[in-house]
Amino acid sequence: QLQLVESGGGLVQPGGSLRLSCAASGFTLDYYAIAWFRQVPGKEREGVSCISNYGGSTRYADSVKGRFSISRDNAENTVYLQMNSLKSEDTAVYYCARRTGGACSWPPREYEYGAWGQGTQVTVSS
Repeated sequence: QLQLVESGGGLVQPGGSLRLSCAASGFTLDYYAIAWFRQVPGKEREGVSCISNYGGSTRYADSVKGRFSISRDNAENTVYLQMNSLKSEDTAVYYCARRTGGACSWPPREYEYGAWGQGTQVTVSS
């Protein structure tokens, strides 16, 4: 059964760090670009970052450039999002998604992503 499971969210103070994980099962991660999106209630889902199938290309939203870093370990079938210098505006539910193909497009379009995780809450607050 194809599945993406996010973990690593939680409550952190401004300026803190979190590392999100997206664990894939039921398929081989190698062939697919993976993106992270986030959503705040009442707002549209926003693309945060994307990594190509073998990690040679990464993309970031302007709002997270220099603070977030995406990586992947295909042997572990897992993609990571390292989030540093967190701000209150980073508070959202974070989702990972599998693109139909190995390359990233930017900005990512939701209809290009055929599999989604259930999301993990990130709250940045003092």
